[in-house]
Amino acid sequence: MARILIADDDPMVVQLVEFKLTRRGHQVVSATDGASALDVATRERPDLVVLDAMMPALSGVEVLRRLSENADTASIPVVMLTARRREQDVVEALKLGARKYLVKPFMPEELMARIEAILAAQKTAPRRAP
Repeated sequence: MARILIADDDPMVVQLVEFKLTRRGHQVVSATDGASALDVATRERPDLVVLDAMMPALSGVEVLRRLSENADTASIPVVMLTARRREQDVVEALKLGARKYLVKPFMPEELMARIEAILAAQKTAPRRAP
């Protein structure tokens, strides 16, 4: 079981992703704006973050940037889940450390498969000391 943060300002997306993840036995925490997402990620250090790029208070890209710059959160894998589909947006997020970049509308089972693959890889990789 993993702890996963879902950060998205669309309650329908949060509800769907949370439902899918909890059915797979994961613990889920959510945030509806970027500032809250950054706070939760920093405080709770989840095993993975699903992050929307366009959120109020702080953009998801800025959250990703700050997570990757913080030694305590830099190793948390991030999956971007966003409506932004421009090549430059994808490249920027990947350069900042996003593990995957999925565009809305998305296929829920594809998202679950990608999350499970990242979590499985995390289990076999050496973990950094806190």
